[in-house]
Amino acid sequence: MKNKLFPVLFFFVFVPLFSEAQIYSGKITYERKTNVYKKFKQREVREWIDEAHKIKIDYFELCFNDSLTFFKPQESELREDYAWTTQKNTVYQNLKSNSRITIKAVWGEDVYLSDTLYTRKWKITDSKRNIGGYDCRKAIWEVNDSTRIYAWYTDAINTSTGPESFIGLPGAILGLATEDGGVVYFAKKIEIVKNNPSALKLNKKVKKYYTPAELKLQLQKDYGKYPWGKAMINSVFDHW
Repeated sequence: MKNKLFPVLFFFVFVPLFSEAQIYSGKITYERKTNVYKKFKQREVREWIDEAHKIKIDYFELCFNDSLTFFKPQESELREDYAWTTQKNTVYQNLKSNSRITIKAVWGEDVYLSDTLYTRKWKITDSKRNIGGYDCRKAIWEVNDSTRIYAWYTDAINTSTGPESFIGLPGAILGLATEDGGVVYFAKKIEIVKNNPSALKLNKKVKKYYTPAELKLQLQKDYGKYPWGKAMINSVFDHW
């Protein structure tokens, strides 16, 4: 009789524990470090940046549930030096409808882009590290023959999410970096919270949505003639 009861007891005792381990909603705070000397290789642009400001630090928040992810810059009342050297995107993604809205600050104006989710081909490796108390596995995205992006994700968080538009891995990305270390994101705070729909709402009262191709064409028309124009346009349309 005891042998017959054991499987039943195991099911009712341990299955709830396994269920509680499934994390589908929360909030992650990221720190991003950008080496702007590596980002801007044009002499005309680098002349504007002194050595003391070659590393720029920005902070972002990511709220998510099982179907929505909302990545945005962390609000601050402090004056920001050299704000123009990095792009602070807001990215709203609907994993079920395969849709993405990106808000880019272009010369002081918020521009809204509408697109599908970005699909990346990841190579998952055996390399592991711990970030914020979570065991993470390393994955690699080859942008092209000369550019790679490294990601460290944890499958302890079930939602496929991460900084900017980065998704597609079996879990949440807690670390993200270019191969040369020019741009590095790391999770500084991970909060497991109940699903909060109000934290995942985006203002949709927008007069105009661009596609990425439309915005790039407009910027090239307006600023492509200037020596610094190409570098600044490329910074708007980088890998993120």
